[in-house]
Amino acid sequence: MQRVLITGAAGRIGRVLRSGLSVPDRILRLTDITAMAEATEREEVHQGDGRNIEFMLEMMNGVDVAIHLAAYPEEAPWETIFPLNYELAYTFFESAKRVGVKKVIFASSVQAVGFHPLAKTIDDTARARPSGYYGVSKAAGEALASLYADKYGLSVGCVRIASFEPRPTDMRMLSTWLSHEDGIHLFEQCVRAPEHHYYRVFGVSNNTRKRVDNSHVAWLGYEPKSNAEDYLEDIQANGEALGPLAGKTQGGGACDVGFSGDIDQALSAD
Repeated sequence: MQRVLITGAAGRIGRVLRSGLSVPDRILRLTDITAMAEATEREEVHQGDGRNIEFMLEMMNGVDVAIHLAAYPEEAPWETIFPLNYELAYTFFESAKRVGVKKVIFASSVQAVGFHPLAKTIDDTARARPSGYYGVSKAAGEALASLYADKYGLSVGCVRIASFEPRPTDMRMLSTWLSHEDGIHLFEQCVRAPEHHYYRVFGVSNNTRKRVDNSHVAWLGYEPKSNAEDYLEDIQANGEALGPLAGKTQGGGACDVGFSGDIDQALSAD
C-alpha cells in the first residue's frame, strides 16, 4: 500500500484532504501539533511538533509521498510567522531528505505572488510579489523546495493555493476560488504525478475570470471543473465588502493589511 504523509492535518485544508485523499490502496499518516479525530481504517494519527526533527524523521519513515500543509495559515505580524513557518518547512524537507522520501508536495500560496494585479494573467515566470509576511514565508518555502530538488534530488511540487473555500463569497473569488472538489483533485494529481524535478502549480478552479496560467504543467493532468461564475448573482447580492486592494490583487485582503503606500503605484509595478 502507498503511504502518504500529511502535516498540518488538523487544519482547514488538512481536514478536507484527509477525507478526499482516502482511497482503498493508500494509508494516510496524519500529523499535527493539535489533537485530531481518532484514526479510521487506513489511517495513522500522530500528534507532535513538526519543528522537531526527530519527530519528523519518525513520521517520514516508510512514507512514499509527503504533503506539507503545516504553517501559520494567514497574514500576521512577523513575530508570529517567523520562525514558525520557516522552521516547519525546513524540518519537512530535511527529514524527507534524510529518510529518503523522494516525492514531496509543498502547500504554497497565491500570497507568494499576491501583489500581482488581477487585471493581468500571470504564469510561473511571474516574479515573487508577496502580499505580506505570510506570503514571504511561502516564497521562501518555494525557494527551499527548489534547493532540495536541485541539491538533494527530491521530486518537488509546490501548490499555490488560492481561495480554498466551499463556495466563493466575494468578487475577488470570481478569479481566485479553488473549490474543495478541485483542491482534492489537484493534490491527488500531485500525489500521482510522474517523475519530475520541480514545479509550481496554481490552485485555482476553472473560473471564467481566473487570472493564472497553468499551461506549463499540462502534463500534471489537473482539470478543474468548478466555476465561481455560477455564484455571481449571490455574490452581487450578498458578497463580502472588500478593501481598496483586496478586489484588485491576487492576494486580496492580505495586501491591505498595514498598507501605507500608493495604490496605483503598487498595482502598476512591473
